[in-house]
Formats: sequence, structure tokens, C-alpha cells
Amino acid sequence: MSPRPQPLRRDDQPAYVLHTYAYRETSLIVEALTTDHGRVALVARGAKRPRSELRGLLQAFQPLLLSWSGHNELKTLHKAEWRGGLPLLGGAALLCGFYLNELLLKLLPREDPHSGLYATYEAALRDLAAGGDQAPVLRRFELALLAKLGYAMPLTREADTGAAVDPAARYHYALDRGPQRIAGVVAAEPRRDALLVHGATLVALAENRFPNAETAAEAKRLMREVLDHYLEQRGIESRRVVQDLQALGGDRSDGHD
Repeated sequence: MSPRPQPLRRDDQPAYVLHTYAYRETSLIVEALTTDHGRVALVARGAKRPRSELRGLLQAFQPLLLSWSGHNELKTLHKAEWRGGLPLLGGAALLCGFYLNELLLKLLPREDPHSGLYATYEAALRDLAAGGDQAPVLRRFELALLAKLGYAMPLTREADTGAAVDPAARYHYALDRGPQRIAGVVAAEPRRDALLVHGATLVALAENRFPNAETAAEAKRLMREVLDHYLEQRGIESRRVVQDLQALGGDRSDGHD
């Protein structure tokens, strides 16, 4: 009889917690984004106990080193250490961070590493913590995530002609092809998956610069439609939270989706 294989062990992997939820009476399941292994699911045994060392560590947006083992999709977490070096998110930036986490949870398969995605996520958190304009941070992350998942958005060339996108023109954006120029005063019948957008907005997305509120708003609408297509109508809870807050306190629109 062959010996039982030893659990595969990973030690001191840089990671961020994306989400935790209860598992049995005293444990948590941790969804984490790691540098080398993509999104992983870990059982943190006893993490809900008051004296657990893990209890205060397994928080979102905190740089961690995680160690785990296991052959199955659900691994066992053995150790977590705080790495430090990242300011805490607060206010609207915190909601934006939760939005990034939701996108990763709903679009990124487990144990499907994509080169550079961890660094892209960490850079987005740093930019949000710095307190600058949130729209460029979110649009840059959305585009990078789609590209790494194989859904890169053509933005600078017309799908039919290969010509450079004209900022003054209007386009139908086809999800599988890219921008198609609308000819004449009356638009041709668009495809069902085509989205109406100005060329200036496509250029702004490509350059990650939004010179006015109208362009920023249209870029946000376009990205929402594209992401909803790939999310297959799975809702993003952080969107609803922002909408509720804006309804209570007036529309303080930012870059959040």
C-alpha cells in the first residue's frame, strides 16, 4: 500500500484577505489573493475564538504573510503575519476597496494565478489610501483585471477599419470586437451587445485621464456595462451601498462604480 501523500505546504506567501465568512462554530473560511497562487480559500481553524491570534489579523486591505497546506481546493491556514506598510482605507476609499474585492471574488477563479494581478491590486490600494481621484484608480484596475482574465478591451483602434479612434466621433462598443464608428447623423442599427460611447471617452480610458465630469461618468457607465456582461448579472453589493449613501446624503458622485 503506497504511503498517503503529505499535504502540499506553502509558507510565508504575501497575501490580502478579500473576504471571510463563518465556518462551523469557531472557524472562518478566508478568501485571499496571493502573489503566486491567485485566489485561494483557507480554513482558519479557531479564528473566531476570543483568544485566537488570527482573530485580529484576518482583515481586508492589510498586507499579510500566510502559510497553509492541503491538496484540495479548501486549504488549511497555519499562520498569518502582518507585513505592514499600507495606510488604512477610510470613507469612500474603503468602499472602493470593497468594490475591488468583490470584482476579484466574482470574476477570478480560485487557484488561477495571473502574473502581475497581485501587484496591480496592491498599487490600487495604495492609490486609494493616498486620497487622490478615485476614478482613474478604479478604471485602471477594471481594465487590468479584464485584460488578465482574457477580456482585454480594445480602446484606441476602430474595429472595422483599424484607424485610430476619433475623439470627436461616436461609437458602438461591441464587447467581442471593440469600437465601431457610427456613420452619418442616424446611427446604423447596433448589435444587441453594442454600447454607445464617445471617442473621447475611449481615449480617456486608454490614457487613464478624465478631463471632465461627463467623460468620467460615461467611462464609468461603459465599464459597468462591460463588467456586468462578464459578471453574468451577479450583483455587486458595494454598488448598492454607495447608491444608498448617495440617496441619503445627496449625490456626491465619485469614481466608484
